[in-house]
Amino acid sequence: MRFVLMLACAFALTSAAQAQVTDTTRAANAAFAQTLPWADREDEDFAARGFIAASDQPQIRGANGTLVWDFNAYNFLQGPAPETVNPSLWRHAGLLARAGLFRVHERVYQVRGFDVSNMTIIVGDTGLILIDPLTSAETAAAALALARRTLGDLPVRAVIYTHSHVDHFGGVRGVVPDATGVEIIAPDGFMEHAVTENVIAGNAMGRRALYQFGSGLPPGPEGQMTSGIGLAISAGTFTLIPPTRTIARTGETLTIDGVRIEFQVTPETEAPAEMNFFFPDFGVLCLAENANASMHNVLTPRGALVRDAKAWADYLTEALRLYGDRTEIMVTSHAWPRFGGERVRDFIASHRDAYKYLHDQTVRLMNAGYTDREIAEQVRLPEALASRWFNRGYYGTMMHNSRAVYQRYMGWYDANPANLNPLPPVEEATRFVRAMGGADRVLAEGQRAFDEGDYRWAARVLNHLVFAAPDNTSARQLLARTHRQMAYQAESAIWRNMYLVAARELEQGPPNRPSQVQSADLVAATPTSYILDLLAVRLNPERAGARSFAFNLVFPERNERFAVSIRNGVLVHERDITLDGAPTITAPRATFLQAMATGTMTRAVLSGSIRIAGNRRSLEGLNEVFDTPDPNFPIVTP
Repeated sequence: MRFVLMLACAFALTSAAQAQVTDTTRAANAAFAQTLPWADREDEDFAARGFIAASDQPQIRGANGTLVWDFNAYNFLQGPAPETVNPSLWRHAGLLARAGLFRVHERVYQVRGFDVSNMTIIVGDTGLILIDPLTSAETAAAALALARRTLGDLPVRAVIYTHSHVDHFGGVRGVVPDATGVEIIAPDGFMEHAVTENVIAGNAMGRRALYQFGSGLPPGPEGQMTSGIGLAISAGTFTLIPPTRTIARTGETLTIDGVRIEFQVTPETEAPAEMNFFFPDFGVLCLAENANASMHNVLTPRGALVRDAKAWADYLTEALRLYGDRTEIMVTSHAWPRFGGERVRDFIASHRDAYKYLHDQTVRLMNAGYTDREIAEQVRLPEALASRWFNRGYYGTMMHNSRAVYQRYMGWYDANPANLNPLPPVEEATRFVRAMGGADRVLAEGQRAFDEGDYRWAARVLNHLVFAAPDNTSARQLLARTHRQMAYQAESAIWRNMYLVAARELEQGPPNRPSQVQSADLVAATPTSYILDLLAVRLNPERAGARSFAFNLVFPERNERFAVSIRNGVLVHERDITLDGAPTITAPRATFLQAMATGTMTRAVLSGSIRIAGNRRSLEGLNEVFDTPDPNFPIVTP
């Protein structure tokens, strides 16, 4: 999925009214600061330890001059927290903003602050082993260039992908443009999940990701304050080189360029395909994204399959058993390392306990009859866990994660029949406004709640009014102000982002961004069956009407043949099957996909780039039955 750079400043938040902080928010942040474990300075030490050099360039730009990364974007993170930022989040963002090359061990280095993720570098006998080559080729190339100024111009011998999210493999062609002779290592199932996680629901996930990562919000005290686990996602070129070797089971070992590695596979944790690994000769443990400087998301707000919090905790238990006694240094795919065997073991155990507590207490209350919303109000980490900075909710939160655990087991329905068949948002909002006596009274209630600092209630009331009367400017403006106060209080960077993007959208309308440009590598690696599944979920039954289609689809360069039928508003496809008497479409897959995406099938047939054997007339109107989803659909308005 093509995430959009959060450093883009298309919608600047500059007016004094937008940055105005209420007395309630000011008091809330001051009170929150009193609860924080300021005496714990361990992270300040770990985040700074081993610093060697920063980039000698203020920005990274693409070949066409497009801004990919701006090293100065977070220079504002100095001094005490301003009134517009939760003090805990301000501290955390300042640590994430420490960018450059760091020495972790005499044979292990990291480049941090060049992207949302880290690139870890292992010095082998004759070259380098790179772990997680960032999100885009441009940032990865710049990170490697910085490292080579210290390590020398050593060749890349291997690349290890810790898991199947794009910010951990997307920059690979920036470090190995020609992968000949380079080992590419990944967990079993990596390719399937790397290329398909966002195919079916990609448009919806992409739209929601703009909220989660604060797209278009300028970094600053009134804007974006990192993603919670890294600064931002770079805006360069996403690439992918398929693995040459996959790791299928815990206990597998490899020796690469003289470096021994022991692997632990951890499927269905932070990613569907993920693995930890240990370097026994160095005492260095890599916990991928299964351990972070923040609570992670069991269900990411952008949308995904719900992750398994119990398995997550259990794999950390296993990692502690397998490697704990031998580990002196821990590195992860985000944030900073941890040093000292005792400190590493303490971290893993405490972080594990946070996920285990989340899971077990959510299920306990669920079995006692509480609903997801009720559980979210009750489940809080005990002080021994909550007082650790790395268990705080800079990315995932206990409230959101407890609802995700509930959803994994129970689904969306809370068993109350009043919620079995609720009205859709606009109809419910219309009745709500009428029941309260009309728009003026609802607006007055929203204003009262806002003035009293009851922002959660103000948001609910005003949201109903906006959905019932989307042209009510006063309601939209007051709801935007409400969201901003909630943003300024949020400890979670992504909650802050979502509130601020919502406020901007209420005031300015949905963004006007073009459809996302997909990575050529990711498209090429996507199985044809998944692409046909994508066509199936874009079939519009109203456009299709009573029409039906049947055809054979042949991609000679891939040695693929599919039988495709469309009837009853459903597209069905089968591989290696031929429909007798049906026309056959033959073309390079890329040509066919381009024609379908752009509605130029007729032109492609006339030019000869697509050949049709059989009854062409039976395919007339095929292009007309598919939707092209709007990448800018509204979220906070009807």
